[in-house]
Amino acid sequence: MMTSNEMLAIYEQIEVLSAHMLDAARDSDWDRLILLEKNCSEEVAVLQQYEQTEDLSEAMREKKISLIKSILAHDKAIRAITEPWMEELNQLMKITHNQHQLSQSYGAQQL
Repeated sequence: MMTSNEMLAIYEQIEVLSAHMLDAARDSDWDRLILLEKNCSEEVAVLQQYEQTEDLSEAMREKKISLIKSILAHDKAIRAITEPWMEELNQLMKITHNQHQLSQSYGAQQL
């Protein structure tokens, strides 16, 4: 079991990582975004494994809620940036796949 302070420190780290992830998404730095997402996922896993179940003080509960809201806002902004890019990538992959199939079909007919 982790202490309340340790738990909040992890939430703070996740919030910082999510802010850096948003910066990476805005910069179209996909490699950095992926690395930061991996780091963030590791912090979340620790939190899920060890998060305490005891009651938090009102101040700590408010801090936790504030951090979670910030993390969710970052996540929403990241998705707003990455989803159109992912859709564009998906369309390019479909075009490439279709071109490959056409090439195979016509190439086979020419033999």
